[in-house]
Amino acid sequence: MRHEQFTVMFRVHYPLVLAFVSRRTDAARAHDVVADTFTTAWRHFDRLPAEPLPWLYRVARNCLANELRADRRQARVAEKIAGHGLEPEPDHALSVIADTGLRQALQRLSPADREALLLIGWEGLDHDAAATVLGCSAVTFKVRVHRARRRLTRLLAAADRDEKPAPAVLPSPAPAHRKARSA
Repeated sequence: MRHEQFTVMFRVHYPLVLAFVSRRTDAARAHDVVADTFTTAWRHFDRLPAEPLPWLYRVARNCLANELRADRRQARVAEKIAGHGLEPEPDHALSVIADTGLRQALQRLSPADREALLLIGWEGLDHDAAATVLGCSAVTFKVRVHRARRRLTRLLAAADRDEKPAPAVLPSPAPAHRKARSA
């Protein structure tokens, strides 16, 4: 019975969890993270909530964070050995956002603000489910989203002010006495 229930849960949620992770990392790593996520789900299957998707997102997010921490440790060791710095890796989730202004504004937000907004806007989670993913209360998450939206709005407004084209300078009309001479 447990095996069949897990199989059904896996088939329903695997594509969603893979999409969630794929927006945050490369394809090879995404498959590894999703495999780890469902391995954890199997081990804790008896304790899964009725709606497991937010729980799976949280486990996937934690697995990805663990892998990224391990990569950073490995990069620091390699940096020490090589004796020079490394360029930071860009956030994969932002590379698929079409609007350049929005992408730039999202990049300026803190990772916590960006994650809160993407869980709501990109993943389509409600506040309760997103709070579960982040491991906080729904009230705390609502405050985070409110503040993140306010910061994003300010950044977008600032970008609009900076990108407005300068007013066109039209040539002043020639004085009437010059028009008469050239005619």
